Amino acid sequence: MKTFLLVLTTFCAVHLSTAQTEISGITIPNSETFGKHTLQLNGAGVREKLWIDLYVGGLYLAEKSSDASAIVNSENAMAVKLHIVSSLISSKKMISAVEEGFENSTDDNTAPIQTEIDQFIGFFKEEITKGDIFDITYQPERGVVAYKNGKEKGTIKGMKFKKALFGIWLSNRPADDDLKEAMLGE
Repeated sequence: MKTFLLVLTTFCAVHLSTAQTEISGITIPNSETFGKHTLQLNGAGVREKLWIDLYVGGLYLAEKSSDASAIVNSENAMAVKLHIVSSLISSKKMISAVEEGFENSTDDNTAPIQTEIDQFIGFFKEEITKGDIFDITYQPERGVVAYKNGKEKGTIKGMKFKKALFGIWLSNRPADDDLKEAMLGE
């Protein structure tokens, strides 16, 4: 009986330790379910600016991939998890970063999706504090669905918008080159 309990305990400890990944002191799950889609962690890293960790970001996909262009253009479910680790991030700074990210991912051509960008920016108007978690998902049957601390903030339809949004982290001009590589599992 003791041997059985030891084996069971070891199995549970190994199973639990592989169900999560730790990045810069933040533990993120290796899988997430959004709507009817269960996604696997593709890769995760830290968004830094001037050697300050701002957030831990994780990319979740149905199937692992290191092809940024294929991911951005995919019509499959996916998500980016942002775990805020710095008290330096405010609503105003996040909105500014999102606007810059859309400009970069669209090669400064935001006009065709400006209405959707404005709606998305609205999801960040509520004050942001250290420890907040944003899940930015694409669910094919719904569109882009954004969550803050598990609470749904809104939905935005349109593949053009979805591509520009995920391009913030995965385009040729990403928010952070090192974070892009980490999200791609490189």
